[in-house]
Amino acid sequence: MEEKTTEQEQKIEQTKQEVKKDMQGFASSTKRFFKELLDIRHNTDKTTTIENIKGNIAVKGHTAWILVFSILIASIGLNVSSIPVVIGAMLISPLMSPILGVGLAIGINDIDTLKRSLINLGIMIGLSLLTSSLFFYIPLFQEATPEILARTHPNVLDVMIAISGGLALIVAISRPQPQTNTVAGVAIATALMPPLCAAGYGLGVGNYNYFFGAMFLFLINTTFIALATFVIIKYLRFPMVKYINSAKRKRIARFASFVAIVIFAGSIYTFYQLILQKDFTEKSQEFIQSIKDEGIGIIDEDKDDINYRDNNISITVYGKTISEKDKKRWNNKLSDLGLEGTTLLIQGGKDDTKIINEVQSLKEQFIKNRKLIENREVNLRSKDERIKFLEHKLSSKIPFLKISREAKINYEGLQEISFSHQLKTNFSKVDTLVIFKAKWFHYIPKKTVNREIIKLKKWLKTRLSLDSLVVIKE
Repeated sequence: MEEKTTEQEQKIEQTKQEVKKDMQGFASSTKRFFKELLDIRHNTDKTTTIENIKGNIAVKGHTAWILVFSILIASIGLNVSSIPVVIGAMLISPLMSPILGVGLAIGINDIDTLKRSLINLGIMIGLSLLTSSLFFYIPLFQEATPEILARTHPNVLDVMIAISGGLALIVAISRPQPQTNTVAGVAIATALMPPLCAAGYGLGVGNYNYFFGAMFLFLINTTFIALATFVIIKYLRFPMVKYINSAKRKRIARFASFVAIVIFAGSIYTFYQLILQKDFTEKSQEFIQSIKDEGIGIIDEDKDDINYRDNNISITVYGKTISEKDKKRWNNKLSDLGLEGTTLLIQGGKDDTKIINEVQSLKEQFIKNRKLIENREVNLRSKDERIKFLEHKLSSKIPFLKISREAKINYEGLQEISFSHQLKTNFSKVDTLVIFKAKWFHYIPKKTVNREIIKLKKWLKTRLSLDSLVVIKE
């Protein structure tokens, strides 16, 4: 019996060992799969990558004109709020090349490439600002569209695009066959060109708040793209530039490391501040909405009412007196939302019942007057229709076509005749006059015409059986 039990235990233990081996094999296979899937070090062409980046840094000839045209296209796209047009400009923009050069130079300790990249980047920025500012200087294109305004201040999403774009592009161009037309190029252009065009808009229209805001966004995105390039260059272990002078190499290495650390620290701090600003804005909007849900009327809402820099929220209340109890309750609500220390600035907050009643009274009077006007318009339309009916009825009694033919036979010098009715009043009664206008050929003597008009008038009275009518010589 004991032998049988021992044998079962051995089988169980053997089964456990087999399962353990299978799990280890599965874990090993999974690890190997993900390593092969995500590994970017394998098959990296470091030499060609360095040559390609260095070769595209310079701004001259074709590159300068391509930059000018791409900035012009992007400016037009922002002006008409057309995303497809902006994307078209992104695909041809050479703006990222010197930024990649900065990241590469710091990563491989190449001071000469760093200088050259910074100089060419400055030239590209100047050329881009000149092109876009001249475009927006034209009055026809000075409208501040939503696409332009969206690029006049930094946003967390813009920074994430810059980081992702920088990582994607350096990975793409480090392959044996560089994939420079991937979405990485679009992502980088998205982060760089629109804010640079918006900065040119600020210069073109003389709004320096737009200019500095857009340039701040551009510089943040430029920094993160260079930082992303630096990180990948270090991760892929690109060869460092060696100098004959060992002391000089160490100084340059220390300088490059210092620059990299400063850029990295500044980038992290900026990104963190943008996250805090976004969180503050969302919580502030939630707080304002909660006040509205209480039935409090808030007017003149503006994005500037939420001020992250000064840590305050401004609201303009109407139709209700805000008591100290209300203020205390709202401040407690700010604390509950994690906005401790935020100052709530309340404007208005007085009893506006009298003003509201006056507005309501004016509104009712306006509606009453409007109804009176509408009734008068209906009466006038009715009278107009009656007049038209009477004119039609009266004209139907006069066979004008037949009369005109007979008049032509009787009066050879008659060139043209017309007929109409005219209303006449002495303010006590309204009379309808029958009027004929007769035009004679120019060769008929004036005396003859005057004589013929008298005869024509008598004939018309007799022919139409009318007591009175008027014949006018034209």
